[in-house]
Amino acid sequence: MFSLKTKLVALGTAASVVFGVTSYKLLEPQGEVRDQKTEVLSKVLLQGLSSAHYAPEKLDDNFSKKAFKLYLERLDYNKKFLLKSDVDQLMAYQTQLDDEFKNGSFKFFDLSMSLFQQRLNEAESYYKEILDKPFNFDQEETIEVKPEKLKFASSPAALKEEWRKYLKYQALIRVADAIDSQQKADTAGSKEPKKTPEAIEADARKKLKENYDDLFKRMKQLENEDWRSSYLNSFANIYDPHTEYYAPKEKEDFDFEFSGRLEGIGAVLQEKDGFIKVSEITPGSPSYLQGELKAGDMILKVAQGNDEPVDIQGMRIDKAVSLIRGKKGTEVRLHVKKVDGSMKIIPIIRDVVVREEGYAKSLLIKGPKPIGYIHLPAFYADFKNAGGRNSGKDVAAEVQKLKQENAAGIILDLRNNGGGSLQDVVDMVGLFIKSGPVVQVKSANGPAAVLDDRDSQVQFGGPLVVLVNENSASASEIMAAAIQDYKRGLIVGSSTYGKGTVQQFFDLDQVLPASFDGVKPLGHLKLTTQKYYRISGKTVQLRGVTPDVLLPDTYTYLKYGEKEQEYALPFDEIQPAKFTAWSSPNFSIEKLKATSKARVDKSPTFSLINQTALRLKERTENSTRSLKLSTYLAEERKSQEESKKLDAVRKNIPQLDVAGLKPDVTKLAGDTAASARFQAFTRNAKKDLYIQEAVAIMRSGL
Repeated sequence: MFSLKTKLVALGTAASVVFGVTSYKLLEPQGEVRDQKTEVLSKVLLQGLSSAHYAPEKLDDNFSKKAFKLYLERLDYNKKFLLKSDVDQLMAYQTQLDDEFKNGSFKFFDLSMSLFQQRLNEAESYYKEILDKPFNFDQEETIEVKPEKLKFASSPAALKEEWRKYLKYQALIRVADAIDSQQKADTAGSKEPKKTPEAIEADARKKLKENYDDLFKRMKQLENEDWRSSYLNSFANIYDPHTEYYAPKEKEDFDFEFSGRLEGIGAVLQEKDGFIKVSEITPGSPSYLQGELKAGDMILKVAQGNDEPVDIQGMRIDKAVSLIRGKKGTEVRLHVKKVDGSMKIIPIIRDVVVREEGYAKSLLIKGPKPIGYIHLPAFYADFKNAGGRNSGKDVAAEVQKLKQENAAGIILDLRNNGGGSLQDVVDMVGLFIKSGPVVQVKSANGPAAVLDDRDSQVQFGGPLVVLVNENSASASEIMAAAIQDYKRGLIVGSSTYGKGTVQQFFDLDQVLPASFDGVKPLGHLKLTTQKYYRISGKTVQLRGVTPDVLLPDTYTYLKYGEKEQEYALPFDEIQPAKFTAWSSPNFSIEKLKATSKARVDKSPTFSLINQTALRLKERTENSTRSLKLSTYLAEERKSQEESKKLDAVRKNIPQLDVAGLKPDVTKLAGDTAASARFQAFTRNAKKDLYIQEAVAIMRSGL
């Protein structure tokens, strides 16, 4: 999920060399297409993994056992379908998967699918029978909610009992929520008739049954390609957790997430109760400008211009979305059932949808010495569009605007920034240093390559604070590490994720000659091809970046980050690069750490955040839950009271005095939607405790 991406490589002859297919015998392009496709795909993936991965695995029985375990976990994570006898039957293949992978064989996969589909049908009868009878929530009964602590059921009767407790727990949550909502309505003076406990319980079972009807319907609609992707990734993820196979449709979704661009209509859709519903309209999008499609509308059919409409009721959401998306300038006609029950055909001309909220934004924090604040949610880059936006240029523009507003210091917020473009990191660090190395990148063989900022100009030389947390990963960690190693600024927050690897996408279709067009498209392989290192020589892999000033966080005591991922590559060190630290540091780090700690220790809000983190840790470690309603309600109400305390304290936090930058205010004038989004961004920043502490740190050092 936190991937450092290099630019998509145009693969051709070079890809064939990298993958080694020039000397690798593939199937002749004949025979049944589906069987040939799976075999070709398997062999091409194996070649890519073996020849291009940073740390190739030895395909032996040990590898096979790892892949078997990983696949089994993903096939039936909650252990609600397969029996122990099924697993025992599959165990015969435990040491053979490496051989099947080499030979392009799918015997084990086919057997697992046969068993799973059989148990899927049986489980469907379980939940229907169980949800047909009322649950008794007065019994003293518990359930284990951590799948890793469960065992596969020894018999159909034992599995059915597991389903009973599992469904009872889900119904219990619904009943408790309904009781809580009803009590809140009573307190608010609602005159709506109260439901009896029996009616509430019956409603919970009815809704649960509807959801499971939908779930099983969708599971049965999954195609062989969906299951196959999961199976093949059980091999790929043994190499490391970021090496993955993407089926063609999955790669399209990834490109949208990474670039923030999509040619479509700008509506956020969700699958609910078997229907595709609109949950949100993106401001400024084609849907927003057309004006007729609204949140809550139900899309029943989709037509491409004048073509016959396709009924999408009961369709998987990814299939429905693929019909609605399309090229800029083309027309899609949506047959919609409005919230009021009326039917309408809505024509929309598709256009490029750009998610503005994913781009860099700035504010000015007022005071005798104003401080600039830049929020960067990702190191984005639009590799397919030469004129597309990228984070390096955008942040440079924000820095320039802040300088024009006479900002004495800058806070760069990288919290929850999962990474992105490597080149943009280099460009961004270069805004704050004269010149020199930013990061070292090492392939499996040969010395590390040093990526330098070659521009001697310092765009901003004032005090700098970089905010990070546990979800700051990959490119964010490079940025924070470089600033820290240069002693250019202060890193504030909690320890980062710990991802120190570089991935590259390979288009598998471009590896094969035209004679294999009949089995295309095959999809993409995302490979870990390099590791990156700080200029000090250490990698951030597993360990992340430890801030200069640590602040309490709700994740503080949880097992989190790259170190918790299975088969993560190890921490190591290489020779440091030659660099010169910032010659005139603006901060006395030890003094600022001491004054920050004193503030945090006195802060009731930070104290409650720490208490919340401890409770979350305790609840995570204790994975047994009561199925008795009174016990469950008591536990939930206790948690709610604790949460209310934190909310109450947060409400009393003094607000920062912030303002939009003059160019932004001018640009937003007259754009109601963009202005509303920016106002929401401003409101959140005003009450953000971590931004406030970063401001306090900076002001005590100015």
